[in-house]
Amino acid sequence: MPTFNYKARNAAGELIEGELDASTAESIAVDLSGKGLIPTHIAQVSAASETNVLALELWPKKVSLDELIIFCRQMYALTKAGIPIIRAIKGLADSTRSKTLSTSLIDIVERLESGLSMAASMQPHNKVFSELFIAMIHVGENTGRLEEAFKYLSDNLEMERDTRKRVKQATRYPTMVFVAIMIALFVVNFLVIPQFDSVFKRFGADLPFATQVLVATSEFTLNYWWLLLIAMVGTVISFQRWTATEQGRLIWDRTKLRLPIAGPLYEQVTLSRFTRNFAMMLAAGVPLIQALAIASEAAGNHFVGARIKEMKSSIERGENLLRAARSTEIFTPLVLQMIAVGEETGALDSLLIEVADFYDEEADYSLKRLSESIEPILIVAMGAIVLVLALGVFLPIWDLGSAAMGRG
Repeated sequence: MPTFNYKARNAAGELIEGELDASTAESIAVDLSGKGLIPTHIAQVSAASETNVLALELWPKKVSLDELIIFCRQMYALTKAGIPIIRAIKGLADSTRSKTLSTSLIDIVERLESGLSMAASMQPHNKVFSELFIAMIHVGENTGRLEEAFKYLSDNLEMERDTRKRVKQATRYPTMVFVAIMIALFVVNFLVIPQFDSVFKRFGADLPFATQVLVATSEFTLNYWWLLLIAMVGTVISFQRWTATEQGRLIWDRTKLRLPIAGPLYEQVTLSRFTRNFAMMLAAGVPLIQALAIASEAAGNHFVGARIKEMKSSIERGENLLRAARSTEIFTPLVLQMIAVGEETGALDSLLIEVADFYDEEADYSLKRLSESIEPILIVAMGAIVLVLALGVFLPIWDLGSAAMGRG
């Protein structure tokens, strides 16, 4: 009998991991659900398997946000019209252009036909459907408002897509300028400086310090380009492995929040994502502790996620949400006031949506100023490069010209 690794959350939102022997992953999901646990990941330990789930894990192909948004919109329309779930998913599996999503939906249909709930059927496909996605489906099924769950998810995914687009648009110009600088340095080191170096050596003139630096840099690049390439690749691989560890990921995510220009923007986007997801789950009826646990995983930043988990622990010890949020030191006073009013009035979910809108407005303002803030830095950098090249290349030419005129 094969062995399966599983991850699940209890009613308090705590993550539970372990191994169980069973004939299929479906029986593991049924067993965990019977114990009051919500499975989030089930995978067979052995390497050999013929199931669709493991095939997706071995050759993962990401499903884009646009495809998930279309899926949620279509499911909302179909479930609202009263079309049976299995029939609706079968139709979407045939019509979607994503092979990964189609394979996942076909497997979900098979699990639904075997008697599992939709949330339990989606749990083995955590590469396609996030923990937040599955939790919302679980709540929608239990409350009889599955179509509203799909509506919530489509709105949430659209907000995520719009935020990513705005960030890409704001960073497009700085990225293009940076790439242009790198290309210019490459051309100068490999093509321009070697030509001038041969001229300088032919005349045997004493070179200025700036020119000596340029020539030495060019010679080192030409002779040891392979060493530089190995160093760059090694640095990238080492950095990726370091950030893949729990400690490295925590340190890097905290560092990103403290960057001079992009740090505040990154923090605003992260907190907007957390508050919106948290409010969405509260509005759907997810218990506070479980909503915090899931929102911490969906925040997209492990440092912020760790602070949110501290909030969860504080609430479990008996503190209210306001005091727990204040102790994290990641929320502004205005947000803390909104949380306080929300707790007093019982309208925490709607006020958290306003908090998310506030963070979105702040992020929009920061995005608009991002290019304005980076542009002077890029101009100064370009000017410094041009100055160094001008001093290093043209000063010797002027000296040689002056010497030739003197001899004449």
